Amino acid sequence: MTNRNSHLNKDWNVPFLLKPAAKDYLWGGNRLNDDFAKEIELAPLAETWECSVHPDGPSVVASGEFEGMTLAQVLKQHREFLGSHSKEKGELPILIKLIDAKKNLSVQVHPNDEYAMKYENGQSGKTEMWYVMDCEKDTELIYGLLHNTDKDLLRESISKGSIERLLQKVPVKKDDVFFIEAGTIHAIGAGALIAEIQENSNLTYRLYDYNRVDKNGRKRKLHVEKALEAADLTGSAGPVQPLRVLKYRQGCASELLCRCRYFEVYRMLVNTERCRRLVGYQADSTSFRVLLCIGGCGSIMWQDNAALNFFKGDCVFVPADSVKLRIHGKAEFLDIRG
Repeated sequence: MTNRNSHLNKDWNVPFLLKPAAKDYLWGGNRLNDDFAKEIELAPLAETWECSVHPDGPSVVASGEFEGMTLAQVLKQHREFLGSHSKEKGELPILIKLIDAKKNLSVQVHPNDEYAMKYENGQSGKTEMWYVMDCEKDTELIYGLLHNTDKDLLRESISKGSIERLLQKVPVKKDDVFFIEAGTIHAIGAGALIAEIQENSNLTYRLYDYNRVDKNGRKRKLHVEKALEAADLTGSAGPVQPLRVLKYRQGCASELLCRCRYFEVYRMLVNTERCRRLVGYQADSTSFRVLLCIGGCGSIMWQDNAALNFFKGDCVFVPADSVKLRIHGKAEFLDIRG
């Protein structure tokens, strides 16, 4: 991502663009380049880690005073950017991804914080949320088990390749929201284009991977015993879409998609084409905010006419207790708070 904002001022608590890390997992496609102009030379391009301080995929600042530094380096120098909720830990508590599932992802489970703390050297667990940006007509996802199951039965079904009979499959449509609590057996299905907000963790235990092989002809590693220890083996009720209420103000509408102990996620629609008053925006002292643009383009402005231009696919970090901002354009965001 080139620097489109060389005229930024030198205030510290102003928004800045992030450049993602990228992953070429075997199930990925090309839509992150085609739809979001990522210009990343990976094929397939399965995931972009848009806002990340995780060592497995750190994002890099792409504008302003910190350009070229990793987000982790910036937040280490400026812990106040995290806000009072996260400042004591001194680390960004979330990780934000874009995911293009051309093929099915593995059937997997993530541990909760208690399990990860005990058995994974004090790491965080992984509760996550998916927002479906687009999908094919017949796309499904796996969400939990159809019925109560024990470890022996699940282990046997994996060895025989019959595990899919035990899994709950759920149809998916554009604009759906799914909350995947740690311990839930799950998988994103082929054809889904997903924005994922999660705890800052890369702990994934694969139960089943359809006997696929990678580009070197090797099967990917499974983590069956850890997965069985971490998984909720009770039958799951089907996921219910959250009640969503759009709240309007001049030039803007927003709705809450998800609130949990780890993050809050809103969908925000901005349209100032016929509005002479621009949309006001500010991160308070309690938390940073991240604006992930999933459609449209525009500008974020602040005092002295400084501005940051954003486009579809861009991710903007807004430090806690930011300067007062004004947004102009026609765009759709996920507005994420810690």
